[in-house]
Amino acid sequence: MKKIELLSPAGGLEKLKMAFIYGADAVYLAAKDFGLRAFADNFTHEEILQGVEFAHKRGKRVYLAMNILAHNSDLQDMPELIRFAAKAEIDAIIVSDPGVLMMIKQEAPEMEIHLSTQASTTNWMGANFWGQQGVSRIVLARELTLIEISEVTSKIPETLEIEAFIHGAMCISYSGRCLLSNYMTGRDANQGGCAHPCRYKYTVMEEQRTGEYYPVEEDERGTHIFNSRDLCMIRHIPELIESGLHSLKIEGRAKSAYYVATVTSVYRHAIDEYYKDPENFEYKEEWFQELSKASHREYSTGFYFGRPGEEGQVYDTSAYVRDCSFVGIVRDYNPETGFAVVEQRNRMFKGEILEILSPGGTWFNQEITAMINEKGVEIDVAQHPQMQIFLKTDKIVEPWSILRRPGEQ
Repeated sequence: MKKIELLSPAGGLEKLKMAFIYGADAVYLAAKDFGLRAFADNFTHEEILQGVEFAHKRGKRVYLAMNILAHNSDLQDMPELIRFAAKAEIDAIIVSDPGVLMMIKQEAPEMEIHLSTQASTTNWMGANFWGQQGVSRIVLARELTLIEISEVTSKIPETLEIEAFIHGAMCISYSGRCLLSNYMTGRDANQGGCAHPCRYKYTVMEEQRTGEYYPVEEDERGTHIFNSRDLCMIRHIPELIESGLHSLKIEGRAKSAYYVATVTSVYRHAIDEYYKDPENFEYKEEWFQELSKASHREYSTGFYFGRPGEEGQVYDTSAYVRDCSFVGIVRDYNPETGFAVVEQRNRMFKGEILEILSPGGTWFNQEITAMINEKGVEIDVAQHPQMQIFLKTDKIVEPWSILRRPGEQ
């Protein structure tokens, strides 16, 4: 049985490394132009080369997103990036525009091409059409049920792969084809500049009563009528794999390295547990609890089990739930002294208890009993951004382990 791919977001080089270290089989990223997350860190050409080298040394894959809905002005610089991607040994380019697809076939004929969810592929005939155009993988629209996905995978050639989102933010518009951001802010969601106006709070004004604003209320607290819940399919790993999907995709190129590591680690464990013994696979609620420690909106299963009703929206707030905060990352560990070298990401204090999450997915509680700065001076608080400290730990810790503070909202 060929194992399903776990595909994680990489909004920057550190996030790429975290994704692979915490269990991803592949990542998707973007250069500084032509991707749909213009406000992620994104990658310079040199960082792409470093990322591909890091991945290929570990037998992993890297996909380059060039999935904007391209305008004429975008086409001028695209050939150069396509040629660079081929030279850098990028494993596939993700597109949504037929013109960009044609350009890739001209500039890099051997390049593998994946079709973005932005193309809104919702049926097996559409999948077969794109396969005939040279696409090797279809990222399905997020509006399909598991039954529909199974029908798609049963009516396409074995050589055509199917990918689907299984975790992360959902869009109020069909597969992300939104005009609301452009209309309200001048930032085009289909060019990578989404301002997320679906998360705003709205009122209604009747045309004959100018200036009289009426709240759109679900209850006395008001409502965010366009605000979708986040997708989470951790409870349904067997159904996803058995549907015939080739790749399970995590959303979040604009999310933190901590988010990428936490979410990737949980799905990695769940997928591995399934393949150990598919017939006797048992879901563990601790996986969902671990996912809840990463910043998220309330979870749902999206369209997988039918069209969501009001349970697919969050009407009272657009805020994230944050059950933990990211406070540091382990860079090194000295077994002789028992001190870890930690790069601080949030203030930490002597005497507090943190959780340390390892790349293997296990974690333990650690009281901070001693912290020493780079000058060798013992300190009570690490408060300067990205300062390096030496932290005494009760157990051996691996590089890339994460320090997090539990219970924060």
